[in-house]
Amino acid sequence: MEPKAYTSATDVAVFPAVRHRGIPDVPEDVDFLMEHLNDPNFDYGAGFRSSIDTSTEIYELGHNKTADAYSTTISDLDSHSRRSTRYSTTSRTDTPSSSFEYDDESPYPEVRAAVSSVDDPTMPVNTFRMWFLGLCYTILISGLNQFFSMRYPSVIITGIVAQLTALPLGKGLERVLPTTRFHILGYTWSLNPGPFNIKEHVVITIMANLVVNGAYATDILATQRSFYNQSLSNSYQYFLVLSTQIIGFSLGGLLRRFLVYPCSMIWPGALVNSALFNTLHRTYGKSERRHISRGKFFAIVVACSFIWYFVPGYLWTGLSVFNWVCWIVPTNVAVNSLFGTSTGLGMGLLTFDWSMISYVGSPLVTPWWSEANTAVGLVLCFWIIAPIIYFTNTWYAQYLPMSAGVTFDNTGMPYDPTQIVTNGTFDESKYAAYSPAFMPTTLAVAYGVAFAAFASVVVHTLLWYRRDIVRRFRTDLRDERDVHSRLMQAYPEVPQWWYASLGITMLLIFIIVVEVFPTDLPIWALCVALLLAALMSVPVGILQAITNQQIALNVIYELIGGYLLPGKPVAVMIFKAAAFAGTTQAVGFSGDLKLGHYMKIPPRLMFAAQVIAAFVSSLVVISVQNWMFANIVDICQPDQPDRFTCPSTNVFATSSLIWGGIGPSRIFSPGAMYSPLLWFFLIGAILPIPFYYLARRFPLSYWRYINIPVLFAGIGAFPPATGINYSSWVLVGFIFQWFMRRYHFRWWMRYNYILSAGLDAGVAIGILFIFFTLQMPKGGIQLNWWGNVAWQNTADALGMPLRTVAQGQIFGPSSW
Repeated sequence: MEPKAYTSATDVAVFPAVRHRGIPDVPEDVDFLMEHLNDPNFDYGAGFRSSIDTSTEIYELGHNKTADAYSTTISDLDSHSRRSTRYSTTSRTDTPSSSFEYDDESPYPEVRAAVSSVDDPTMPVNTFRMWFLGLCYTILISGLNQFFSMRYPSVIITGIVAQLTALPLGKGLERVLPTTRFHILGYTWSLNPGPFNIKEHVVITIMANLVVNGAYATDILATQRSFYNQSLSNSYQYFLVLSTQIIGFSLGGLLRRFLVYPCSMIWPGALVNSALFNTLHRTYGKSERRHISRGKFFAIVVACSFIWYFVPGYLWTGLSVFNWVCWIVPTNVAVNSLFGTSTGLGMGLLTFDWSMISYVGSPLVTPWWSEANTAVGLVLCFWIIAPIIYFTNTWYAQYLPMSAGVTFDNTGMPYDPTQIVTNGTFDESKYAAYSPAFMPTTLAVAYGVAFAAFASVVVHTLLWYRRDIVRRFRTDLRDERDVHSRLMQAYPEVPQWWYASLGITMLLIFIIVVEVFPTDLPIWALCVALLLAALMSVPVGILQAITNQQIALNVIYELIGGYLLPGKPVAVMIFKAAAFAGTTQAVGFSGDLKLGHYMKIPPRLMFAAQVIAAFVSSLVVISVQNWMFANIVDICQPDQPDRFTCPSTNVFATSSLIWGGIGPSRIFSPGAMYSPLLWFFLIGAILPIPFYYLARRFPLSYWRYINIPVLFAGIGAFPPATGINYSSWVLVGFIFQWFMRRYHFRWWMRYNYILSAGLDAGVAIGILFIFFTLQMPKGGIQLNWWGNVAWQNTADALGMPLRTVAQGQIFGPSSW
């Protein structure tokens, strides 16, 4: 006898004519919803009702009321700009009117469309299959992504790969594991308690999602090794990585009342995952008439992606960079500076390498309006402003390559940080005898863009969400009892003191690390960093939960750290890591908790799974990084033959030098060389204002799609990314996120995310196969022909500047 699904409804009305909505696949009424899933200013309730209520009635089961019966309170922020019923700018954080109690459905139609409103608390979740697959994915994904992160171009194995592959693997274990029941200490358990279910699948995927981005502190360790020539003990490495990871998780758990429990915090990313989980389990093992099955489609894409990668990844590497203009004039520095893809601006549209296209993220996942904003930012900042700066020789830019992730000295050579530090501390006399730091044009513009992004995020948030954020701070303890909150009451909640105890333990470990080991970071500065992380987690988390947009605050944290800890680059790196990792981990952890909330995962099991995954992944990433430094020759060097140039580490090291070594006062303060970049703060603060008023004045126009924070923050990977990474990303995004989504929505809904995951998986397997079978053993097998050599013999690949200085001469100011 199958257990009865648990529901909190007191009266369940049966309507035979109404289509079941518990586990949606691609329902007809989701078309209108998906059109506006990523529009933060759209009134989903009004729009959804007006578009579908004519064909499908949605009944509130507890009160036998239709969806038309509810209403929402209109935000003061948007009440003046309402022009129609369908298109409205009602705030998404508004609390539903107290005149109607939402019993059996969420008040948000996009949640109703993607999340099941029934639950079965007896479904086994804490199983051997879940832990076995979850730990396997934790080890594999964290290890492979750490390996790939030190290579350019790289590829990230995303969580959707685990989401799609865990289901057939779980079903396989369901078939092969014995069903014998064991009785130990009063507990009865089995290796195979029954069919592999959706909740096991969710926990496995959450463990994988947790480790996709690796550990932020590994860049600190790589920088200390390769740039500051410091030897690191294993205990220092592990506890530094572990403490920066776990503190953010504990902070996210403490913020559940702000970011998880309120039904207004819908987390669009969690909705997409929820819809995919329900779809996979509804259709698994069933033939789909008129459609190729998702599993078969995924397998075909992986195989094709793997086979094709041999062409740009090994047989003809020129197709990867595809700077064909530079092949025609390989010695013309001006042309190479514009069209080059190694040290140029990458003014091209095509590359035949998926790892290059997806370097800044998969274009099949990011919404088109966001990609369009990013494209505008690319053209304005890097294809217009950057060339003007370079060809006018502003900041002596012509003595340097156009684009690079490192700084240079006054001879045109890469800046040597060991020349200005003594025992990891800035030495002013050595600095005066050596050289000031000169930034390549794109790096300087990138810092200005980061300043503008921070200012625009602050102003944009104040304009659009100021009242909502204040209201949420005032009502943080109010429990909004929508159906999902009440269904979760069937499970014991994780006490606050669990998260607090974990956070205090990690804080003590962090304090021991910075005190026992030579980090130069005082305890008071560590506390300031963690306080910043705590203060920024709520507004950043609310904005991401509402808009699905991420905010990077690393530059601002570096700026603060540089002023608080002048002359201490290692200390500033750890300060930034504590603040930035604390914020990002807290927000990411909250998003995973919301997915568990939607999928009705027991909270205490979620707690255990995420903490264990964090502990295991910390050990894995450190082990992989240590192996790479011990076995890969010239790792983190610009001319590393297998492209293990550590792009993120180079940028990280440059930042530590600029902010922690030389210090922001010598570079950006008024009167310093790069002080004009401070104007970007003002630009970022002003630009959102006119577009806010235009969007309110014309709510049906395209003004509502202009998002200044996305325009600036979207190009934050430049450098080490180049223009071709972004232009090809936008081109592919236009094809799939605009054309296919607009004109072939059913296909897009069914296969788009699976296509993205399959391309990622195929390239990842291809890179591994080529490296371990063709490049690494016995010196490797090299194909030295024109297609693999020509692009490496250009001014772009060689990093040639437009101007050079004679031997023994310098450029720039005579004193600094």
